[in-house]
Amino acid sequence: MKLIKHFFLALFLLQTVNVTTVSAAALDHSVWDSLLQKHVHMIRDGQASEVDYHAFMKERQELRTYLSQLSAVKHQEFSGWTKAEQLAFLINAYNAYTIELILTRYPKLDSIKDLGSLLRSPWKKKFVPLLGQTLSLDEIEHEIIRKPGDYNEPRIHFAVNCASIGCPALLNEAFTGDKLEQQLEAVTRAFLEDRTRNRYNSQRKRLEVSKIFDWYDDDFERGWGGWRSLNQFFAHYADSLADTPQTKQKVASGDARIRYTDYDWKLNDKK
Repeated sequence: MKLIKHFFLALFLLQTVNVTTVSAAALDHSVWDSLLQKHVHMIRDGQASEVDYHAFMKERQELRTYLSQLSAVKHQEFSGWTKAEQLAFLINAYNAYTIELILTRYPKLDSIKDLGSLLRSPWKKKFVPLLGQTLSLDEIEHEIIRKPGDYNEPRIHFAVNCASIGCPALLNEAFTGDKLEQQLEAVTRAFLEDRTRNRYNSQRKRLEVSKIFDWYDDDFERGWGGWRSLNQFFAHYADSLADTPQTKQKVASGDARIRYTDYDWKLNDKK
């Protein structure tokens, strides 16, 4: 009798372990990864990308399958993932729902801003069912991803995509927890190496960088990654921001004058 009790106890514990293992497994982003590989085209050696929204429109049901997978994740399940898996999930959700937002009016728009109004920006529209709530893109980015103390990762600004030419490239692969560090580093360097948006101007002796650094300077000044100022961040990436030994040394010194470049809000559409 005791042997039978021990058998059923062991079986119960084994089933409990299996359930825990399944619930703790991060979401499979392969559907999203496949869509990105087919419909996002990297240009300028990966410094920027163009999105084939026409092709996305043809596979909108596949996109919605992935969105349903995102929405099905419960907060308790999400909490059981590693920080890297959580952040990859949130970045992918932001980017996938941004594509879906564009498709609601495509091709009758020139910019994501066309989806807003004088009273409400498109980023404040609550249309994303995620983690048991209905959220806006702004809430995903500013209240979850950028919440101080949770992820502490300023490089997300080169990963989340606002469907605009001025925005860092939409990567043509899904972010995943096991590759997140390499992916964030790659998209950061690719963006900084894009001379249409970031460069050291030798004639004017100043560093000219994207408005992103103006809008989110606080994220680069909280000590995350060891940086306590924008210039410290730029010094760390001097080899990506400048092209000659002299200009790299100037950026690496940490005292370069900074000017912000204009931001292009036109749709990042593949023509």
